[in-house]
Amino acid sequence: MSGIDSSQHPPFIFPAYQSSVLRGPTRPLFDLGAFHAAQSGAALEARASLAGRFRLGELDHDMTRNARQGGEPLGERIVVSGRVLDERGNSVSGALIEIWQANSSGRYAHKADDHDAPIDPNFLGAGRCITGPEGRYRFYTIKPGAYPWKNHHNAWRPQHIHFSVIGSSIVCRLATQMYFPGDPLLDLDPIFKAVPAPARDRLIAHFDLGVTQPDFALGYHFDIVVAGSSATPQDDHRGGDQ
Repeated sequence: MSGIDSSQHPPFIFPAYQSSVLRGPTRPLFDLGAFHAAQSGAALEARASLAGRFRLGELDHDMTRNARQGGEPLGERIVVSGRVLDERGNSVSGALIEIWQANSSGRYAHKADDHDAPIDPNFLGAGRCITGPEGRYRFYTIKPGAYPWKNHHNAWRPQHIHFSVIGSSIVCRLATQMYFPGDPLLDLDPIFKAVPAPARDRLIAHFDLGVTQPDFALGYHFDIVVAGSSATPQDDHRGGDQ
């Protein structure tokens, strides 16, 4: 996303997050501004509008139903809703939001996840939607479980949901993580602690009774700001938590 204030985001290499040392960039970063100014085919393709390119299924936003194989997914149902905003507080409509997460036992539906926890055959852990005219989005899902990882002794990741937001073109992308209020693992998590302290609260959703649906699911509100000094911190360590 343009207009990123790097002081509000985690460094590419954060030693306490051990694998970032191995995969963080050590060479000067490529200037996408110069890339945008070029008129090559690749530059034009990257700048091209994505409007109309996303074909969503009826249940893509509803992860409590989009992978059922004869039963309900296990765990606590939740609703996650909010708005995507630019640096001026204006709505970002037409943005593609993709989310992915572990199931209620803390296991991803992925062959690389060897955590000794149950796989839920009725929960894929992935969904997507497109923001409306006011930049609003809404997902129905299962609250993810915490899980161990190999960063250090007795390391556990807090409950979290991964977010990817793609705006007007493929280079206008923000990847981040959403956490839950009151999680005791937050203060022990190197990925969360890599974010500068003043910006950490922007990654924590707020319980919202207005989003909660009676007799069905608790609601959480999570706004995403894609640029500027109040931007939602990026997840610069893409590629997994291991």
